[in-house]
Amino acid sequence: MRIKINDFDALIIVDVQNDFMPGGALPVPEGDKVVPVLNQYIDLFSSKGNPVYFTRDWHPEDHISFESYGGIWPPHCVQDTEGAKFHPDLKIPLDNKFIISKGTSRDFDAYSGFQGTVLNDLLKERGIKRVFVGGVATDYCVKNTVLGALNLGYQVFVLEDGIKGVDVKEGDSEKALELMKDKGAILINLGDIR
Repeated sequence: MRIKINDFDALIIVDVQNDFMPGGALPVPEGDKVVPVLNQYIDLFSSKGNPVYFTRDWHPEDHISFESYGGIWPPHCVQDTEGAKFHPDLKIPLDNKFIISKGTSRDFDAYSGFQGTVLNDLLKERGIKRVFVGGVATDYCVKNTVLGALNLGYQVFVLEDGIKGVDVKEGDSEKALELMKDKGAILINLGDIR
């Protein structure tokens, strides 16, 4: 498959934050392995002047998703902590970048970059029709961001070489990929757009 990046395309990088990397509070196995690949996508989109959106969990200390407050996860990506920062090797361009914070209020959890954020408005303002999505974790925030984008009418490409799953239950990532494909997402690799 050969895909040409056009003016109506945007890149969405999902939750490449320290707490989701090996050694973090909620690590995705080999999550750091996606960083060099995502950097190549970022370079590609930036060099063409296309927007790059970075989603991040940005939770208050008493967030509903944390075990001590009735959730299923250990505390992670607490606002203004080291764990909430983007991976230090992730190339965040100086211009044409947008940081999208989600899960920012205590009582609202958000796995999708579209839930409770301005992401859809920003994409619409730019006339974006197609989104290319990579990051972590395949079976949670990547999946939900992809499904959100599809529900909102975008054509969605999943960067198969730029995602990693957490696989709480074995096979979760595989199931997530199947679901995304069934709903209309197209799985691609870097070679498809070069």
